[in-house]
Parts: sequence; structure tokens; C-alpha cells
Amino acid sequence: MIHVTGGVITRRGKVLVMRRAPGRSLAGMWEFPGGKMEAGETPAVCLARELDEELGIQARIGELLWTGEHAYPDRTIRMYFLRVDGYHGRIRLQDHDAMQWLNPDDLVSLDGLLPADLPFARHLRDRSRHPAAGQCVTGT
Repeated sequence: MIHVTGGVITRRGKVLVMRRAPGRSLAGMWEFPGGKMEAGETPAVCLARELDEELGIQARIGELLWTGEHAYPDRTIRMYFLRVDGYHGRIRLQDHDAMQWLNPDDLVSLDGLLPADLPFARHLRDRSRHPAAGQCVTGT
């Protein structure tokens, strides 16, 4: 099992997604920014480190929004999606070749969204449509 974080960075109601650059695993696919947890890291510490390394920003990590597992043919990953409460610095693409700010409804229909990120994208869409429903923190 590989443990991976994803950051939910929002701006004016839109969510940031990144496209994996050529030469990387799953190149051309879209994802929430984040990455693999290292031994001894908490999801929050991992996400802060990954955002610094991949985007060049110093982020203030908020609450855990959702967790879930996804089985790829060669590995299973456990995803931890956390809210980013703010950041300092200007986003620079280092491991990605493009970025987009999308409405939660548009995340689900984004061509090329990583399969592991899709259940959480659906959760964000549903939460934005029905905010009084509360927060679900465990996915399937």
C-alpha cells in the first residue's frame, strides 16, 4: 500500500488541478497537487513538503477532507485529501506542465483526471451542490 496526499487549493470557488509532465508516471493525466508520504510523515507534513517541492509554495495545511483507496493494476494507493488554508509564494510548475482552476462540477468531467482522484472529485461536486449535507471523510 502506497500512501499519497492530495491538496485542495481553492480560489474564488475553483479548485486547482495539475497535469503530469511528459516523462513521469501517468504523464498527461490531471491530479490534485500532492504526492507520496515518506516514512514517519503525517498526511499534513507530507502535503506541505510536496507543495513546496512541486509548486514552490509554503502552504498552511487544514483539515482532512476525505480518504479512500484505489487499486491500479500494479499497486494500491491510499489517498488523503486535505484542505489548504492558504499559501505563500507564487505557484511554479516543476513536475507538471499545466494547471487549471476548475469549478467542482467540472472536475468530474475533466478528461484525464487520475482514476484515484475521481471519487474525491465526485465528493467535492456533491458537497458543493448540497453544502448542508456535511462532510464525508471516508470514501470507497
